Amino acid sequence: MTTRIARFPLRIAAAVGLLVAAMIAVTVTDGSPAGAAQAPVGLGTAASFAVLAGTTVTNTGPSVISGDVGVSPGTAITGFPPGIVVDGSLHAADAVAAGAQADTTIAYNDAAGRTPVTTVTADLGGRTLVSGVYSGGALGLTGTVTLNAQGDPNAVFIFQAASTLITSSASVVALEGEASACNVFWQVGSSATLGTGSVFVGTVLALTSISATTGTTVAGRLLARNGAVTLDTNTITAPICSTPPTTTTTVPGTTTVPATTIPVSSTTTPVSPTTIPGATTVPSSATTTAGASTSTATTLAGGGGATSGGGGGGATLAKTGPLAATGTNAIATLTGGLLAMGIGGAVLLTTRRFRRTRT
Repeated sequence: MTTRIARFPLRIAAAVGLLVAAMIAVTVTDGSPAGAAQAPVGLGTAASFAVLAGTTVTNTGPSVISGDVGVSPGTAITGFPPGIVVDGSLHAADAVAAGAQADTTIAYNDAAGRTPVTTVTADLGGRTLVSGVYSGGALGLTGTVTLNAQGDPNAVFIFQAASTLITSSASVVALEGEASACNVFWQVGSSATLGTGSVFVGTVLALTSISATTGTTVAGRLLARNGAVTLDTNTITAPICSTPPTTTTTVPGTTTVPATTIPVSSTTTPVSPTTIPGATTVPSSATTTAGASTSTATTLAGGGGATSGGGGGGATLAKTGPLAATGTNAIATLTGGLLAMGIGGAVLLTTRRFRRTRT
């Protein structure tokens, strides 16, 4: 009897599984399509800077800056004090600031060239966005925009503003789902202005200038390529971002065994002489050199004995060549040969005497 498996339910289950997987892959909480996974924008030596300008850095009030503050190729940094720099230094037109500006240019171009992009409207307020690249003309923020990493601490958010970035007073960039300030970047084609009392997150890479108005808090960096950075009683903290460690993969079952050298010594093993009745005893030896054994020619001589190969008065054994034996086998082989020769000689001797007696 043949049992048939119902295929129809299995096909339905497979189709449902594919549909669910597809829905999970493209889900964005506000209905926007998710972009391809992005790598963070590399900042190079600019990563240690909380504030970097091209012409001047000007501060008013007791701003607290955590990270380096620099300017290049300009030379002016003013307002420190009353502003203070924590865990950083001031770099005015020195080699450090020049190197950071060069790396800022590289980072700016990197962020500007990222694809694929999701086009967004001017105001980001009221939206929840997942990781990806978002592009628009002049970007603004009224209220709160939420960046949701969906449980991935490495999720990257890149915003491309063709012209300006302007946030309103008390606006907020909020992070959720393990999103990190290390992975939020704002590339601005001209200038950026952060509104009074606003809470901002991410690294601003502006072509021209950046202005942080009174009471603005920034978890990120303000990096201006060609213009000034203006501060007013701000708190700016450059995030400390670590590079993911390199992972080494070990293939299971693979074992490396170190080579072992075993010394081989030369050993000479004496062989007891074998006595054959009626023959002269000739000592013999087996020589073992580097693990190999060779037997030399052996001649047995004696009066009235059997003769091998013609002639009278003695038993003579011709050289038979080396024995192909090693170790203790060489001794056994040589001893066996001598024993065989002894038995053969005795038999021959006994036969000859028996014939003489009968004669």
